Amino acid sequence: MSDFYKYFKENMDALGLPAPESLFGSVQSTVGTVTVLLGSIDKFGTKVTVGELIGAGTRLEKLGVVAACSAAYYAGAVIGSLAVATGRSLGHGTSLGDVLLEAARWGFKRPWLASLLHRLPGVYDPHVKARKYYKHQAAIR
Repeated sequence: MSDFYKYFKENMDALGLPAPESLFGSVQSTVGTVTVLLGSIDKFGTKVTVGELIGAGTRLEKLGVVAACSAAYYAGAVIGSLAVATGRSLGHGTSLGDVLLEAARWGFKRPWLASLLHRLPGVYDPHVKARKYYKHQAAIR
């Protein structure tokens, strides 16, 4: 297991979200998965759920356990975890600026992303105590 995936999974686990290695095992596979998520959100809107994306045939079946979760929230958590894992792999911490810089670097910048990350700093900051409850807030239905 790479250090990147170890840190990525650790952050997603702390949020109570699945992070299958087949989707997030490397920076490249994570970028590919986020690209699919964001493309679907761009197409269907920020209120689409992960379950609806699975139903639309987006090859995200391994995320069925969070089917009721907002796809925008899940994508935000993945982008935050990408920044956390990258930052920890390189030996420094992660701030909101780091996450937004990483999102811009990979072409993941969206109008709703900064607002979501600002409202939910536990996505990228392990010191936020209530972060394990974010998943419950992200269920749309």
